[in-house]
Amino acid sequence: MLDLLLIPIAYLLGSISSAIIVCRLMGLPDPRTQGSNNPGATNVLRIGGKKAAALTLIGDSLKGFLPVLAANLLDTSALVLAATGLAAFLGHLYPLFFGFKGGKGVATAFGVQFGLGWQIGGPVALIWLFVAKVLNISSMAALASMALAPLIIWYFLGSRELLIMQVAISIILFWRHRSNIRNLITGSEGSIRDQQGP
Repeated sequence: MLDLLLIPIAYLLGSISSAIIVCRLMGLPDPRTQGSNNPGATNVLRIGGKKAAALTLIGDSLKGFLPVLAANLLDTSALVLAATGLAAFLGHLYPLFFGFKGGKGVATAFGVQFGLGWQIGGPVALIWLFVAKVLNISSMAALASMALAPLIIWYFLGSRELLIMQVAISIILFWRHRSNIRNLITGSEGSIRDQQGP
């Protein structure tokens, strides 16, 4: 019974919008009304600078990390572990507390992956860092890392349930980045350097 409670708890934790809370506490504009109108770390970087973005990134990552880590520590089944990770991710995308209008889910997905283990989160984060360093485009780094994440999970964990979870997360994340993908195709996607605020 305790195992099953992790799933709604993960969704509710995911529904706490770090971007909106950080911006309110720091006296910044609502990220849903500024920049890309996305309540995520990249947009907070654009409108509020590095400190606000870092706090948002940490908050969004913890939303995925903590419930999955708890599920791991409780030695739940692979199905419950996968459902917990997906619930946290969906909570960020469709938050109960903010009108079901959330961010794109990259940081929360990273949190889920680190909750599964360093051997999952580490390689995915390194892929993001490498692509971001080479191309200087946050969305491209996110898409590349999430495209390869299912292979990493399958190689290290070999769990069908967790593979399905990550495939679902990656597909949804690509869908949420569809405007970025269009910009990448046309060459109009902004660089990380361009997005840095004060």
